[in-house]
Amino acid sequence: MQNLAPIALFVYNRPDHTRRTLNYLQKNLLAEESRLYIFADAAKTDADREKVDQVRQYIKMVSGFKAVKVVEREHNMGLAASITDGVNRLVNDYGKVIVFEDDLLSSKYTLQYFNEALNRYANEEQVMHIGAYMYGLTDAKLPQTFFHQIATSWGWATWARAWKNFEPDIDKLMAQFDHEKKHRFSVENTMNFWKQMVEFKTGKNNSWAIRWYASIFLKGGLSLNPAHSLVHNIGHDGTGVHSNIENMYQVQITDKPVKQFPTIIAEDKQAHTAIRNFLKNRKGSLLQRGIRLIKQWKIKYLS
Repeated sequence: MQNLAPIALFVYNRPDHTRRTLNYLQKNLLAEESRLYIFADAAKTDADREKVDQVRQYIKMVSGFKAVKVVEREHNMGLAASITDGVNRLVNDYGKVIVFEDDLLSSKYTLQYFNEALNRYANEEQVMHIGAYMYGLTDAKLPQTFFHQIATSWGWATWARAWKNFEPDIDKLMAQFDHEKKHRFSVENTMNFWKQMVEFKTGKNNSWAIRWYASIFLKGGLSLNPAHSLVHNIGHDGTGVHSNIENMYQVQITDKPVKQFPTIIAEDKQAHTAIRNFLKNRKGSLLQRGIRLIKQWKIKYLS
């Protein structure tokens, strides 16, 4: 496979997570032929400095790729600004990019999946995003990959032609939503995506991902997704700046290569139903929710 997409990896202050993420990336079949760019944010506080330095020392020794370039931020940018800047830089240089954060374990076929999809749909304007993570869906009859409106952010790829539609201004995005669009955007009110938009506007989160999903949604864009996840997020352990302590999104990474891609550019209705059902039931019963909240409280305040 020629003309492979560069990989952008965004890291901060989690040396163990970063090490595991890179160990899995190095085992990917196309790792040795891929260029890796590691964007290391600067410490936000003095308390973060030691672990930020540990991460920076480790990434300077990374090998196993065609080339490795480390970009050390001089000042703390925060994840959203760092990702936006890094993606801008690489799509301008290469026309496409694969994006990882420091808490994502990948299948050995993940880079292969990304590059195959990037090549296959390079000129399909409606296809704007390629996701590698997928919820633990229970429908065994789903195709190996499918299109859906949701743009997952735990391992993803895109092209310069799609990324140019990214709108960072939350007010411009929110002004384009009516009641019906909010309903569809939130997968028929089964997920708190619109709440995330409101929380960004009020300063309660600093999410680049919700604005990217909104940008895609408002353009009528689609995301390619695997039925069985090619990525597992290990960041829901209380160490992440933007992650809660929870296990409802845990998945088993597939050990099979992706060989089937949709030929019809349209949202898969069966997959939509499976995703909606997962999101609707993901929190479990009231008892299960209560137990989870107690565990989260204990980890957060007593550890």
